[in-house]
Amino acid sequence: MKTPNISFEFFPPQSLEASFRLWDTVRELAPLAPSFASVTYGAGGTTRDLTHEAVGTIHRHYGLNVAAHLTCVDATRAETLEIAQSYHKAGVREIVALRGDPPKGASAFQPHPQGFANSVELIEALSETGDFHIRVGAYPDRHPEACDMAADVAWLKRKVEAGARSAITQFFFEADTFFRFRDACVAAGIDVPIIPGILPIENWTGVRKFAIRCGTQVPAWLDDAFAKAARDGREDLLSTALCTELCSDLIEGGVDDLHFYTLNKPALTREVAHALGITAGTTLRDVA
Repeated sequence: MKTPNISFEFFPPQSLEASFRLWDTVRELAPLAPSFASVTYGAGGTTRDLTHEAVGTIHRHYGLNVAAHLTCVDATRAETLEIAQSYHKAGVREIVALRGDPPKGASAFQPHPQGFANSVELIEALSETGDFHIRVGAYPDRHPEACDMAADVAWLKRKVEAGARSAITQFFFEADTFFRFRDACVAAGIDVPIIPGILPIENWTGVRKFAIRCGTQVPAWLDDAFAKAARDGREDLLSTALCTELCSDLIEGGVDDLHFYTLNKPALTREVAHALGITAGTTLRDVA
């Protein structure tokens, strides 16, 4: 089996305690030599300045290739592109271009009157600069605002045509979910890499609620598995085993890259990486 290329998602800290947790996470995971590390915005772009600070620090002090999130929320076109250029001046050459979630309290996304109306417009503008490798989001389960998976595939194709060079999926629980989506993308003529997003389950109750909000399908067997594990106090063991099995199934199905949503908690991600044969400095290769 091949060891995959891996990447990580971090989010910027909003308190001193959260700051310590972020830097501990980066310090523990950086030696695994990720191909890139992405840094998120908060909902509605609420952590824009914190994201910029975290991006710069991770790039300068840890030497990681950083892909900074950039959204269309609550900013003019000029302001958004100014943020992109500030990333470029800081040495960042990758952006994860997203429409973004609506601000807290809003029921739906509303573009700024002078802003980008959607992710395709943002991608087109970033592509015209020629300054960035542009990554985008993708949804192997139906996005809550899409009528069906075909609509999600069609929208991803528009993003690729606008200049996206790769896509990172929302998390999912079964490998077949990803494979169905990947096959549909290939059939639609999408030829950029589609990287599975992997969420190690730190807390099943919280992850389940988040999955429902995102439109991620929750298999009934997972509820049963975590209920039994909770009775035995073995939730972490189950989470590590399930995540490792999911990653192994994806690799056996031809996946070369995995993107881990770390939630700024390194332990499970590190354990899964080690179980896959990824140690400090590991690159994609055949292992016995």
